[in-house]
Amino acid sequence: MKVLKALIFCGFFFTCYPLSCFCQPKYEFRGVWISTVTNVDWPSEKGLSSEDQKQEFINLLDKLQHDGINAVVVQVRPSADAFYPSQYEPWSEYLTGTQGEAPDPYYDPLQFMIDEAHKRGMEFHAWINPYRAVFNIHTSSVSSDHITKRHPEWFLTYGDRKYFNPGLPVVMEYVTDIVRDIIGRYDVDGIHVDDYFYPYPINGKEFPDNAAYNMYGHGLSKAAWRRSNCDSVIKRIHDVVLDTKPGIKFGVSPFGIWRNKQQDPMGSDTKVGNTSSYDDLYADILLWLQKGWIDYVAPQIYWEIGNPSADYETLVKWWSEHTYGKQLLIGHGISKALEKNNRAWKNTDELPDEIKMLRDYNNVQGSVYFSSSSLMQNPNGWGDSLHDNYYKYPALIPPAPWIDTSAPSKPDIVKISEMEKGPDSLTISGQEINKTEEIVKNYVLYISDSIQGLGLHPLRIIGADKTNTFKFTIPRSWIPADRQSCFMAVSSVDRENNESDISNVVEYRKPVVVIASH
Repeated sequence: MKVLKALIFCGFFFTCYPLSCFCQPKYEFRGVWISTVTNVDWPSEKGLSSEDQKQEFINLLDKLQHDGINAVVVQVRPSADAFYPSQYEPWSEYLTGTQGEAPDPYYDPLQFMIDEAHKRGMEFHAWINPYRAVFNIHTSSVSSDHITKRHPEWFLTYGDRKYFNPGLPVVMEYVTDIVRDIIGRYDVDGIHVDDYFYPYPINGKEFPDNAAYNMYGHGLSKAAWRRSNCDSVIKRIHDVVLDTKPGIKFGVSPFGIWRNKQQDPMGSDTKVGNTSSYDDLYADILLWLQKGWIDYVAPQIYWEIGNPSADYETLVKWWSEHTYGKQLLIGHGISKALEKNNRAWKNTDELPDEIKMLRDYNNVQGSVYFSSSSLMQNPNGWGDSLHDNYYKYPALIPPAPWIDTSAPSKPDIVKISEMEKGPDSLTISGQEINKTEEIVKNYVLYISDSIQGLGLHPLRIIGADKTNTFKFTIPRSWIPADRQSCFMAVSSVDRENNESDISNVVEYRKPVVVIASH
C-alpha cells in the first residue's frame, strides 16, 4: 500500500462502525408518492406564492431525507394539466387556483423539484395520470384552451369526472406525446403511471364507450378490447422512452390485486370481490411485465397483515412470484393510520412488520409510501422508526441491468479536514475524473474496519453536480473511538444506478490519518 500523504490530528483517535451494525440492504428503493391533485400533499393549498410553494417543497424533501427516503414520485400531470410549462396542456389549478394561470413570480415547478431532489441524491419520477381530464365537472377550474374544450369528442363523462376515451387511437398518441415532451425536456429518472386506467366502476353505471367499441372493437369482447387499449398506451410509452431517453425507468403502480384465485388459477389467494386490476380497470400488469414494457411495478398493497380478504403477506408473496425479471416495489398505505376508525392501522407494529416481511423476498426491491403528507405527520411514530431503525443507513437505488450495466470511473479522495466545518466534524473531499461516458449522479461514502469491508454498506450518499467534485461532512460521533484503525473510500454512481469501483483508501491509525492507494 503506497502512502501518498499523512496528516497529524493531535491525538484524535479514529475507528469505524463495525459491520455487524448493518442489518439493512445495500440496495433498496425507498420512495414516497407526492400527490398534487386537490392539493393532497403539495402545495398545501391553491394560490400560495411561488416562494411559499418552493419553501414547502424544500421542507418536505428535507423531512423525507431525514426519514431515509431516497426517491420521490411526484404527480406532475394530475388532470390533463401541468406542473410545468407545456405546449399541450394548461398550468394546473392546484398551483394558483385557476387553471391556465402561471406561477407569479414565474418559475418552473417541475425543474425546481427535480433540482432539489437531485441535490439530495434522490431520484425523481414524474407521475402522470393518463386518462383523467377533469377531476370534478362541477367544481374544477377548466381553462378555455383545455384539451376538453379543443377536442370534446375525445372525452367521456362518468360520474362527476371527465375522462379521455381510452379506445381512441388519437388519445393514445396524445398521451404518448405528453410523455415524450416531459422526458425530452426534463432530467427525470423515471415516468410513473398510477392505477387509474379505465375508471373504478360506479355501481349501476356502465362506462359510456360503446361508440368507440363499435368502431374499433374488431370482434373482441368489450373487456378484451378495453385491455388492448391499455396495452397499447403502455407499449407506446415504453417505445417513446426507449426512443427518447432509454436510460430512465417506466413504472406503474396498479391496484394491489391483479385477479383473485377464484377468477383465475394464476391469481392471488384473495377475496376482494368489487375490484381487480385485470377485470375492472382493464390493466393487464402481468402482460406488461412479461413483455418487458415496464421496468418496475409498485402494486398498492394497502391491506394490513392478516386481512381476511387481502392479506399483505399473501400479496407480497404473489407479486414476488410474478415479476418476470423486472423490479417490484411494495406500495404501503400509511395514510390509513390517520383514519379514525381503522383499528388495524393503529397497530404500531404494522409498518415495521411489513418492511421486515418484504425484505425476506429477494424479488422485492423496496417500498413506496402513500403519501408524503401522511409520512410528514409521523403516524404511529413511523417516520421516527424509519429514521432511527429501518432506514437508519442510506441505501442505493437498485440498478436495472436490462437498461444499462456500464459503471462510471472511480473517484479520488484528495483531502481530509477536521476544521472546515468546525472541530466536531470531519470533511472528506475529492474529485471525479470520469473516463467513461456515464453521467455521475451520486457519490457514496463507505467506512469499514477492513479494506475488504469497503463497498458493502453505504454510510452517506450525496448528489453529484457538474463540478466533478465531492465533499462529505460527517460528525465525529459517527466514528466512535474504540479501535486502533479503520478505512474510508468513496464510489461514484451513474444515472442508471451502476456503481464504480471504490476510490483510493483512507486509513485511520492512531494518531495519524494517511491517504493511501488501493
